[in-house]
Amino acid sequence: MKTTRLLVLSRNAGSMNNQVEAKLRGAFADHLIVDFDPNQDLADLLTPRARIVVAGGDGTVEFVVRKFADTKHPVAILPMGTFNNLARALGLPAKLDAAIKVARTGRPRAITLGRVNDHIFVEACAVGLFGETIALGDSAKDLAFGKFAGKLVDIIAARAFRYELGGDLEGSGSAMSLVFSNTASIGSQLPISEGTPNDPYLEFSVHAGRTRSDIVGRALKSGVLMQHIDEASGVFRFKRLEVKTRPRARVYADNVHVGRTPATVTAVASALKVLLPT
Repeated sequence: MKTTRLLVLSRNAGSMNNQVEAKLRGAFADHLIVDFDPNQDLADLLTPRARIVVAGGDGTVEFVVRKFADTKHPVAILPMGTFNNLARALGLPAKLDAAIKVARTGRPRAITLGRVNDHIFVEACAVGLFGETIALGDSAKDLAFGKFAGKLVDIIAARAFRYELGGDLEGSGSAMSLVFSNTASIGSQLPISEGTPNDPYLEFSVHAGRTRSDIVGRALKSGVLMQHIDEASGVFRFKRLEVKTRPRARVYADNVHVGRTPATVTAVASALKVLLPT
């Protein structure tokens, strides 16, 4: 039998412990409660308009958001991670009691997600070095030194490329990376723009594509030293952009490699309804 209310719990989230889990299970006792498993098809558990509550860090929350984009399922977010980029961008409360209240009584509001070719992204699409750098920062944050070394090799090998933009913005130039953002920060709270999914557009931030040392230095300070650098650089808003590069460059949706250029990046307004404070 399918449920009309689902709570997805991530036991690996940074703020999760036995006491917090017990509190969540009590607060959502009228929900079907499941542990987060990326291999489980949650859609099989739900009626067509079932409400979903997800308690976890950015990885879990954004997995569920991408999964249910373009559906009629309203999603409530309980930010339980270390960085909570999406929750911060939406202005959701960080304290557990307040977050539970929003999940129980909040108003479903449509938010904007990004799409690059056929892939949904929540935080940002990166062309070139920046995507590799986010993976580097995640590896450093998680102390996965073997993965860290592998990503570092990719960054050392990265080269600048020529690019052409068409659509809402037209231009060309040379860069190490191009970044098209939906949230103000990505990964380990690395600042990228002023974007928020509450707005019907994405942002192209020029500052994210400078030199290799600039990009890597900011990512390491953010991921390892927990120092966040905010730069006042050019930011351009758009709803649709076409991107071509010479040579072809890697494209990332959030921190996942999804192919190479050319790419079409679009703001998908009303892609999903999230429960927000009334």
